[in-house]
Amino acid sequence: MMSPYMDIVIAGAHGKVARHLTRLLSGRGDRVRGIVRNPDHVPGIEADGAEAVLLDMEAADDLGDAVRGADAVVFSAGAGPGSGPARKRTVDLGAAVKLMEAAQRTGVRRYVMVSSIGAHDPASGPEAMRPYLEAKAEADERLRASGLDWTIVRPGSLKDEPGTGRVDLSTELGRRAPIPREDVAAVLAACLDTPETIGLTFEAFAGDTPVELAVRGLARARS
Repeated sequence: MMSPYMDIVIAGAHGKVARHLTRLLSGRGDRVRGIVRNPDHVPGIEADGAEAVLLDMEAADDLGDAVRGADAVVFSAGAGPGSGPARKRTVDLGAAVKLMEAAQRTGVRRYVMVSSIGAHDPASGPEAMRPYLEAKAEADERLRASGLDWTIVRPGSLKDEPGTGRVDLSTELGRRAPIPREDVAAVLAACLDTPETIGLTFEAFAGDTPVELAVRGLARARS
């Protein structure tokens, strides 16, 4: 397990999963830098315990200043359900790639991606979801080829109900089930703490196994 008190940059820090993650990490003593585009979101990010980084990742050419000196980055940004296919390409794919490039340039090795179930086979998804799934799938492929120390987490359908601290994680892709956002955040934090998850792509659902045991189980299964 990695030592606590890391410096972690979260892209898309105003998202619901990201805010749970920020509160979890900052609460245990980590330094969290949260990238947000909307200045109205800064007070909320700071209330969560993060240092807000005001930055439009779509428009910026270089994200290096936002990540320099970090131990890890977490990509949790998204264009959102009301956006069209073009923004899926510029945010879910384009911003993710810009963050990879910034990490490469500044020497940040660790990159955790919040992806999506269905990204293993976008063509099988509902037509309305395909642009999103295609963007996520391509971003995941780019991350695998980046040379960074990556982990790709594909949560099930996200719920706002309180987390249980228990999950079902699997590297066998293609299932569908729900998971509370709070539990996704706990899984992300556990991945940051567990170097053995580097190089893993897995799906995350509500389940019966405590988060840390489930993440360690993934790590053991690969060895």
